[in-house]
Amino acid sequence: MVPVDAEQITMLREVLSTTGWLERTAELGRALRVTSRTPGGLLLVGTPGGDPWHLAAHLDDESRLGDAPGLAPTLVRWTPPADAPAHLRIGLERLEAARRGETLFVVAEEDAPVPLLERVDDARRTGATVLALEGGDRELRSLAHEALTVPPDEALMSFDGAQHLVSAAAGREPARSPRGLRHRLARLLDAVSGPVVD
Repeated sequence: MVPVDAEQITMLREVLSTTGWLERTAELGRALRVTSRTPGGLLLVGTPGGDPWHLAAHLDDESRLGDAPGLAPTLVRWTPPADAPAHLRIGLERLEAARRGETLFVVAEEDAPVPLLERVDDARRTGATVLALEGGDRELRSLAHEALTVPPDEALMSFDGAQHLVSAAAGREPARSPRGLRHRLARLLDAVSGPVVD
């Protein structure tokens, strides 16, 4: 995968500004940020043909830079080498231990194999939130709470480009409107001192 810098992301955003892709990737990014609050609880898994290394690195950066420890992913691998460092030796058995409060993010450009679908279904049943970035896999999409499909014949958005936009969106703190902040402060003041009576 070719590295993408900030300038390329800006150009990509400009090209996609009227296509709906920015909104769709931002929606999945927000879901990722909202559900991934527990350090170590974001389980990132791909297919046997590819571990999502690049996305893992981007999410790790977004976690560090955005002070969002829940976004630092646990990369789950199909066949981790026994001599790999501990954080790169996490195998599919970790999915069997997924629980409520954790997020399973499946990144699958090709169809997910049956063993992965079974583990995703089990994780969902035990209360984990399932998110998916997929290339047209209906079965995976049906198991996910939130999913984004990037069809292989999509001319404007590549699967790699979608990963970059989703990770960047996950790293952004949601904007708070000044009116909303004022309203919350007014409610707090009312609670502390009582409402003003004319």
